[in-house]
Amino acid sequence: MSETESYTRKPEALTWVGQVLRFAETRPTDIGITFGSSSVTWSALAERIRRAAAALAHRGVSHGDRVAVLTTNCVEHVEAVLGTQLLGAIAVPMNPRLAVDEVEFIVDNCSAAVIVVEKPLAHLTDPLVSAGTVERLIVDRGAPAPAPADIDADQNYDAALAAAVPFAGESTNDMNDIAFIMYTSGTTGRPKGSILTFGNLVASTFFYVHAVKLVYDNEVTLVTAPLFHTAGFGMLMPNLLLGYRSVILPSGNFSADTFLDIAEAEAVTNTWLLASQWQQICDSPTLAERNLRFRRISWGAAPATHANLRAMEAAFPNTEIYCFFGQTEMSPSTTSLLGKDSARKLGSVGTPLPHVSIRVVDAAMNDVQIGEVGEIVYRAPTATAGYWNAPDATAAAFDGGWFHSGDLVKQDDEGYVYVVDRLKDMIITGGENVYCAEVENVLADHPGVRDVAVVGAPDERWGETPVAFVVPADPTAPPTEDELIAHAKQHLASYKKPSRVVVVDLLPRNSAGKIVKPSLRARLSTR
Repeated sequence: MSETESYTRKPEALTWVGQVLRFAETRPTDIGITFGSSSVTWSALAERIRRAAAALAHRGVSHGDRVAVLTTNCVEHVEAVLGTQLLGAIAVPMNPRLAVDEVEFIVDNCSAAVIVVEKPLAHLTDPLVSAGTVERLIVDRGAPAPAPADIDADQNYDAALAAAVPFAGESTNDMNDIAFIMYTSGTTGRPKGSILTFGNLVASTFFYVHAVKLVYDNEVTLVTAPLFHTAGFGMLMPNLLLGYRSVILPSGNFSADTFLDIAEAEAVTNTWLLASQWQQICDSPTLAERNLRFRRISWGAAPATHANLRAMEAAFPNTEIYCFFGQTEMSPSTTSLLGKDSARKLGSVGTPLPHVSIRVVDAAMNDVQIGEVGEIVYRAPTATAGYWNAPDATAAAFDGGWFHSGDLVKQDDEGYVYVVDRLKDMIITGGENVYCAEVENVLADHPGVRDVAVVGAPDERWGETPVAFVVPADPTAPPTEDELIAHAKQHLASYKKPSRVVVVDLLPRNSAGKIVKPSLRARLSTR
């Protein structure tokens, strides 16, 4: 190479794909990922990623094309995503709980060329394959290659990888390349595909590592969130970039005892859960007997009640507890509450991360006063590049030059942020604003309440009024409606108290752990 060429060549970018390939050379026999009873070394992981890339390229995938991935949590999900990204193509992780129509919408919206799908979910893609819309690779973790008789040989994922000559290229050196299209949960309408670049996600990872001091050589992260979600892959990326071991929790109904068994056996130092899942951990009768190695634990994605936070603090007195707040479009974290502030700022989601600028504004984009409620808007290197194939939605999201979150918050005089509600979930009753989260926090403090969600119901006199859906702590002796309304009235202005209480066994939640309030409102409309 000439001296001129050495100066004009682009430097190698820091991506998680490139790092995995590097670790395959520098620490080939170290464990990169553990899933169930199997562990995968960095060299074996890199080999599978290169073969996945080659199998996709054989099916016509190239730079900029989209590859959908529809699986539960598993190593194959990681292989398919990184194999896609090694080609410079764009990974589109999909929620395995989607219906056929929803799968078709996303595949059509992003014009996916190939879909990698787990065998039990393959029926969701049959109409697309029959119509010739997309090629398919089926992951059958119940049987090794060659393909079983009920899967065409050319559609079997393992057979395709076995037949492939490993892709010899290197990962992208352009941080503006799109790494993911992450479709939002769609709790308020059709999902939108949030465009996230390598630069977005590396920046987010850097500041996460800084925030939680993820610095020890023997870090082990238990990846608990779904890998199709930014929270899940966001937990994985620091380990892929820095060479830490990841333990992936299988998908399915969450079990506190299973979680604790894995955390103890794998000497886990770092993990994240929903606040409601941490409550189950805190309630486990075996918790006190465990030899846990947690240095830090964190929560996010859905609000925590004051009762949740007090339980976590009591159960883990020598562990740093963090809260992270944000959304898919911000890669995902925007604020954090450090462990030392948890008690002093109970109920806060913390202060902005160093790379994030925030404002709290009214509908006209005027800054509100300290302590007043407004929408939080962002500027950051982690902000989405926009929504795929949705220019109007992108323009609306960045109206005024800031990304509009849709979250209603207030700030105190020290800059700490308190989430009040989603903009679309706010209840207006008799001209007064009622923030669901405020009512939920009060009801959750009642000893007879395990879980609660508040929604607005139409009302002839007031326009709408709050209605509480409550999961009782003891299903055999649930609190009465009068008891809970009186409890709320003790702590809230009278117009904020629920007009009705509905006792339920469970609250509907999406795969990100967020309560699906439209389904609760639909239940009210049929009563």
